[in-house]
Amino acid sequence: MLETTTFGNHLKALGFDFYTGVPCSFLKDLINYSINESNYIAAANEGDAVAIAAGAYLGGRKPVVLMQNSGLTNAISPLSSLTYPFQIPILGFVSLRGEPGLHDELQHKLMGEITVKMLDLMQIKWEFLSPVDHVAMKQIQKAADFIEKQETFFFVVKKGTFTREKLNHDLCEKSENKRITRKTAVDEMPSRYETLRIINQFKDDNTIQLATTGKTGRELNEIEDAANNLYMVGSMGCVSSLGLGLAYTRNDKDVVIMDGDGAILMRMGSLATNGFYHPENMLHILLDNHSHDSTGGQRTVSNNVSFVEIAAASGYQNAYYVHSLEELQAKIVEWKKTKGLTFLYLKISPGSKQNLGRPKISPAEVKARLQLFINTK
Repeated sequence: MLETTTFGNHLKALGFDFYTGVPCSFLKDLINYSINESNYIAAANEGDAVAIAAGAYLGGRKPVVLMQNSGLTNAISPLSSLTYPFQIPILGFVSLRGEPGLHDELQHKLMGEITVKMLDLMQIKWEFLSPVDHVAMKQIQKAADFIEKQETFFFVVKKGTFTREKLNHDLCEKSENKRITRKTAVDEMPSRYETLRIINQFKDDNTIQLATTGKTGRELNEIEDAANNLYMVGSMGCVSSLGLGLAYTRNDKDVVIMDGDGAILMRMGSLATNGFYHPENMLHILLDNHSHDSTGGQRTVSNNVSFVEIAAASGYQNAYYVHSLEELQAKIVEWKKTKGLTFLYLKISPGSKQNLGRPKISPAEVKARLQLFINTK
């Protein structure tokens, strides 16, 4: 068995000191170590964990993601459409529940048979983590070399790999909503393009803007293609988790997230995680047009959801219903002065700019440009 503290300290010596994930009994001791000795963000699901790790990487950290192999299925979208196209490397540990030949619960049988096949299909380099200390140390160095080459690397962890690590302290973050405003007037219903143009006007050299998948990112790119913009591709619903990882690791920057109703509905558990860790430098703006605009305008179910109430109940310090562009401007100005994790909700009209283009540089180039901005401003 691997002595967990020694193993964790070796990871830390190589720069891996930021963890996020979802618990698994096979990985509980490494998770306990990460909570005791490093930075750990408990994600609502494994896909969110991958996005949080990606944000932490943008912020200059070497992130580690921990998950059960059943959760690997949840992480496929960000692993294939976020970290892969943006060339964001993460170090992953995935347990091997349902290992062929060993007795386990029936729900793990299929995943035990296909875990490594899934990693192969996603073109992720991987190895079984050795339970022998000196072998595992060499494996970790190998993984670190892959990370330096901007390639994701996963370890598949079998039962009984780590020695017991007692949890010395549990998570104790606490955030409560301080201010909430609800609908009190008629919605102005501006276009998304008009709204993004207003948001972009408040961008400065200390601001990072993250735009959700689809028309939001494309319209922001047409308004102004800037070094401090990131346009999400794929990984629908992951933009606020990406923002959390970035804001949490770089509290010297203002992180502004532009989200959509279809996206936020897909991974609404991220609101609870955001509220729990409540980075003061994060502004989360939801533009709700009740539709999947990028795929033909099909309806979402957002008209039945009180997003402001959910954000407030999740621990966002400020949650505001915004009725107009004038109110939006006022709330952004207020946030820049007072900070605190803030959620702004604005209903917008469906539809998008005609003849809308796409970014002329690749996601990997967008990432590299943003990292240069973060590290030089």
